[in-house]
Amino acid sequence: MPPAPTPDENASAPGRASAFSRDLLAGLTLAAITIPEQMATARLGGFEPQVGFYAFVAATLGFVVFGASRLLTAGADSTITPIFVSGLAALAAGGVMPAGSATLLALLVGLSLVVAGLLRLGWIADLLSVPVLTGFLAGIAVHIAVSQLPGLLGIPGGGHHIAEQFAALWRGLGGINPISLAIGVATFAIVDLCERLAPRVPGALLALAGATAAVVLFRLETHGVAVLGALPAGWPSLAPPELDWADIRSLVPLALVIALVVMMQTATVSRSFRDPDGAEPKVDRDFIGLGAANLFAGLASTFPVNASPPRTAVVAESGGRSQLAAATAALIVLALAVAGGSLLAQVPVAALAGVLLFVAQRIVRVEVIRRIAGQSRSEFALVVLTAIAIVWLPVETGVAVGIGLSLLHGVWMTTRSEPIEQLRIPGTTIWWPPEPGHQGEQVDGVLVIAFPAPLLFANAEIFRRGVLALLAERRPTLLVLDAGGIPAIDYTAAQGLLAVAAACRTQGGTFAIARAESVRALQALLDFGVTAEIGAEHVFHSVEEAVRALGPMRAASVS
Repeated sequence: MPPAPTPDENASAPGRASAFSRDLLAGLTLAAITIPEQMATARLGGFEPQVGFYAFVAATLGFVVFGASRLLTAGADSTITPIFVSGLAALAAGGVMPAGSATLLALLVGLSLVVAGLLRLGWIADLLSVPVLTGFLAGIAVHIAVSQLPGLLGIPGGGHHIAEQFAALWRGLGGINPISLAIGVATFAIVDLCERLAPRVPGALLALAGATAAVVLFRLETHGVAVLGALPAGWPSLAPPELDWADIRSLVPLALVIALVVMMQTATVSRSFRDPDGAEPKVDRDFIGLGAANLFAGLASTFPVNASPPRTAVVAESGGRSQLAAATAALIVLALAVAGGSLLAQVPVAALAGVLLFVAQRIVRVEVIRRIAGQSRSEFALVVLTAIAIVWLPVETGVAVGIGLSLLHGVWMTTRSEPIEQLRIPGTTIWWPPEPGHQGEQVDGVLVIAFPAPLLFANAEIFRRGVLALLAERRPTLLVLDAGGIPAIDYTAAQGLLAVAAACRTQGGTFAIARAESVRALQALLDFGVTAEIGAEHVFHSVEEAVRALGPMRAASVS
C-alpha cells in the first residue's frame, strides 16, 4: 500500500497551478512590452522589425534551454546594437554592411560567451568600474538619441559618425514635419507616464497602438508621416552567411568587444534579479545561456542579442517564477512575426523613435552621475571621458578606451597607497593608524607600519622608499609590518620586503611580520623566500605579540 501523501505534497498541486498562472500573466505582460521594444531596436540596427521578433524568439529558446536564471530574458538590445552596427559599418567598404555579417557576428559572439562560461570567466564582467560603466551607458544613450532624431522630426538622416549625423540633422531642420514630431513626443510622454505612474501598464504598446490608429483614421501618410509599410510574413531564412575567412578574422575583435559588454550586462541582471527561491546567481552558467541565445539568433539569420534589465524587471514585478514567462512571450511574438506582419504596416516611424528616445533617457544614470560628481572629481572625469570616447570614437574603440581607463584608474589608486605608521591605542593591545583627535602610544625602539593595499610591482618602489625613509629617521630596534591589509604580494614587492629586512638588519634592528591573514600573501612570503630570510619565528599572529616577543624590555610611552 503506497504511503499517504504529506500535507506539503497535497498542497503542491495548487501551488504549481498558482505559479503556472503567474508565469502566464508575466508572459503576457512581457510580450506587451517586448513587441514595440524589439521593433524599435531592430530599426535602430537598420533591420526590418520582424527580424527583431525572430531575434527575441531565438534568444529566448537558447537561454531557456541552457541558462540558469529563472527570470532573465534575452533579445535585441539597444546597448549593443549601436556597437555592432557602428563596427560593421566601419569594416564594410563604402559604409555598407556585407550581407550576412550580423548573422556571423552573432555566431562568433555566442561562441565567445560559451567559452567564457565554460572557463568560468565571470570575473571579467568586473573589468569596468561603476563610473566607467556609467559613462559608457551615457555615450550609448547619445548614439541612440541622435540616430532617432531624423525619424522623430520626419527628416532624412545620414552618416555613421556622430558628426555626420549632426550635419544631416542641421541640413534637414527646415523640413521638420510637425505631425511626426507630435506623434514622437506623444509616444515618449505616454511611455514615460506609464513608467512613472503604472509600471505594469504596457505604455509602449498603448502608445504605438494609438499612433497607428491616428495614422489610419486621419490618413496621416498623405501629410508626410512615414510608416513601416507591409512587412514580409513567414519564417526566417536559415541560410548560412556566405563570408570567407578574411571576413571572419575581421569580425573577431568586434565579436570579443560585444561579448564583453554582454557579459557585463548579463552579470548585472543575474545579480540584480535573484531567482524566487533566493538561490545564488550562477553567472558562468548564464554566460553559456546567453552564448546559446546568440548562437540560436545567428542560426535564425538575425543579429547579436543581450540580457535585458528592463524586460527582466517586468517578469520579476509581474510575479514570474520561471522561464515559462519568457517562453509564453516568445510564442506570442513568433505568431505576430509569422502571420501578423500586415498589422504593423501603419505603425509610424516617429512612434518607434519616441520609444527608443525613452529607452535612451532611461539608461542614463543621472542620479549616479550626480553622486559621483559630488563625491569624487577624478571618478567624475572617468564618466565624462568614457562618454566622450563612446560618442566620438567608433563605439568598439570607445569600449576599449573605457576598459583601459577603468584599469588605469585601479592601478593609479593602488600606486597612491603609502606605508602608514601605527600607534597603540592606550590601555589596549590594538595598533591602529593615527586618527584626528585621538592620541596613540609609541613604544621606544619600535616602529609599526601598515600598507593598506596589495603589494605589487605598481607600488613596490613606493613601499620600499617609504619604509626605508622611516627606518633612517627613527632607527628602531624592531620594525613590524602589519600585513593585515595586504591581500597579495608579487615577486617585485617581495624583493622590496627583502631589501627592507636587509636595511633593518644593517642598522642592528629586527624585522618581523604580523597579521599576514591572507592565504595568498602568506604563501607568497614562503614562495619568494621572505619567511626564510627573516625566520619563521619572526612571523606573528598580532602586532602586540611581535612587540612583546622582540621589542625592548622596557617600553616608554609618549603621546
